Formats: sequence, C-alpha cells, structure tokens
Amino acid sequence: MTEKKVVVFDYGFGNVRSAERALARAGADVEITRDFDQAMNADGLLVPGVGAFSACMQGLKEARGDWVVDRRLSGGRPVMGICVGMQILFERGIEHGVEAEGLDEWPGTVGPLKAEVVPHMGWNTVEAPEGSELFNGLSPDERYYFVHSYAVHDWTLQTANPAMRAPLVTWSTHGEQFVAAVENGALWATQFHPEKSGDAGAQLLKNWISVL
Repeated sequence: MTEKKVVVFDYGFGNVRSAERALARAGADVEITRDFDQAMNADGLLVPGVGAFSACMQGLKEARGDWVVDRRLSGGRPVMGICVGMQILFERGIEHGVEAEGLDEWPGTVGPLKAEVVPHMGWNTVEAPEGSELFNGLSPDERYYFVHSYAVHDWTLQTANPAMRAPLVTWSTHGEQFVAAVENGALWATQFHPEKSGDAGAQLLKNWISVL
C-alpha cells in the first residue's frame, strides 16, 4: 500500500518536528512546508499551533494557510488541527480581553479555562462519542497530553440535513467541561497533543491517516 502524503503546515507556530516524527511513526510520508501547492496536493494537511490565538491567526494568514485550509475543505480534502491549530478553526478567540477572528469553520468562541490550576498541563482522559473514527480501538481509560489555558466550552453547530452525518464531538474536563476533539467530515481536530501522547496518540494519528 502506498504511504499517504501528509504535509505539516509550517507557519511558525507549532512544534512541527514532533508532529513530523509522530506522523512518520504512524506510517505517513511526511513533509514540513508552507508551500501552497504541496499543501494543497497532499493527502492530508496537519495544522499545528502553539501560543496565542491572535498570533497564530496572523502567522497562518501571512503564510496563506487560511486559503489552504478553506480550499482543501471546499474540495473535501482532509485537514487536522492540533491544540491552537484546533482553536483557530472556531469563529473567534478571546485572550486577556482581546478578541480575534478565527477561520470560522465552526461557530464558537475560545475563552479562558476556568479551573483552580491553569494552564491545564498534563495527562487527561476524554469522553469520545459512539462511532468515533478518531478514537477507534482506543480504550476510554486512555490519557492524552494537554497544554492549554483556553478552550471551547460549548458546541452549537447543528446539522440541518438529516441525511448528513452530524459532527462528532469529544469532551474532557479540567475544572469545567470543554471540547477535546471534533470529527466533522474532512475536518478533524484535537485540543490535546497526539504527537506527545505516547502509544494512544500514535494510534489516533494512524486512525486519521487510515481515512485519507
């Protein structure tokens, strides 16, 4: 079987080397680039993200990553976001009272995580929905590695057409419940870092690669 080609989009705001190693371990042919054509033509596009929401969005736009994501999704081409790379897929983010526009692929606001200890840093379980392909073969007791101070607390997207599969939303809890992962057609994302989540994270990436 031919290896799936995955591009890790390098726009200056993500641990691209860790993502590259994890994807290669999961069986993908990986390239780190911000080249528009290569990102468009890959079987899968992974968008990492660390740091502030607004800074990530600015960096992504400067690298034309917003165009890449939009064009790929318009054609049903798989995209996966990780950590802030997931957050910027939502409508907006608010950090320190400053509001910034996201890619608006999903409605919702990324806001401060209300917990006794912030940032949420370490291993945590998740509650994946029935039928999840992302968590296929993974035990509910598996733990994944999180590092974040902001999160999406509500899921409001509704599927009007009953013939269309509704998005699958995975939740986790740290002080309060928040969105930990989403599977929505060609667009998947995780708040946690699968590339830092050991064997469970490797299996999760294999699950994504298997649907490319």
